[in-house]
Amino acid sequence: MSEVLSQNEIDALLSALSNGAVNAEELKEEQNRKRIRVYDFRRPSKFSKDQIHTLQVIYDNYARSLGTYLSAQLRTPVQLEVLSVEQLSYEEFIRSIPNPTILNIFSLYPLEGNAIMEINPNLGFAFLDRLLGGPGSTLPKVRGLTEIEQSVIERIVQRMLDYFEEPWGGIIELRPSLERMETNPQFTQLVSPAEIMMMVSLEARMGNVMGMINICIPFLVLEPIMDRLSVHYYYSTSTKSRSPENVAAIQQKLENTFIPVKVVLGRTTITVGDLLELGIGDVISLERNIKEPLEVAIGQKTKFLAKPGIYESRNAVQVSQVMKEGNDDE
Repeated sequence: MSEVLSQNEIDALLSALSNGAVNAEELKEEQNRKRIRVYDFRRPSKFSKDQIHTLQVIYDNYARSLGTYLSAQLRTPVQLEVLSVEQLSYEEFIRSIPNPTILNIFSLYPLEGNAIMEINPNLGFAFLDRLLGGPGSTLPKVRGLTEIEQSVIERIVQRMLDYFEEPWGGIIELRPSLERMETNPQFTQLVSPAEIMMMVSLEARMGNVMGMINICIPFLVLEPIMDRLSVHYYYSTSTKSRSPENVAAIQQKLENTFIPVKVVLGRTTITVGDLLELGIGDVISLERNIKEPLEVAIGQKTKFLAKPGIYESRNAVQVSQVMKEGNDDE
């Protein structure tokens, strides 16, 4: 986009042309010259700005999904944010990560080749501590993983990789699979040192612990789908109507989901002394009349009122009233 001149700048340029301070022919020659752009042949740019922006959109969606999963799995809030999406050589990536670290080599079927998910050791040990019942603290000194710790990390990493499927669905249907885990970057020779990689850096926060999750995908892996890595293609495919098969699958999963249902016979309050003295035959008075309907709770919310009874020799309730629905925020 050309630069827009103000009226004062236009007047100054016309004045310079009229008094000879600026030569119009020289301006034309300078405009016709080819502009020189610095290019490093050792680090060729294989990803365009549009492709990098598309990857940014994909991993923004991935960070939100992964943050929700980790928060539920670790029983504590976990926030993830995409810090950068950049291309660099494999040698630069290996030099930038600590030793030891948690390197997860995984495949992206049907794409050929492997990629890397690197989890900072401080963050990885905080995940481990939380999963094993601790408060989520890190170790005072970084060390390698034991066999048990590695087994626990492998399970959670595979679930983290499974969340690739949804954000990448608008480009290609991926089935990521963890191949192996390493702790020493020098022993992980995935591609040649000069090979260009796309590195996505995610910043993860869990309480007072902060660490990086780096996802490094070689250009050779993404090359077959480079023509699809555009924002226009991504949104045009992701906004298509859902197929009947997907709708039926979602409906089946919802219908087969188990939810807790309980009937509240009544409530009362007694002292600890009365509780200790309870014996067979004692009666506890409830704060509910025998003629009043019982509450039927779904989860923690009362949804129905019902009458108690017997059905085929089993205790049962008959729904007599549906409670008025509240708003979605309740």
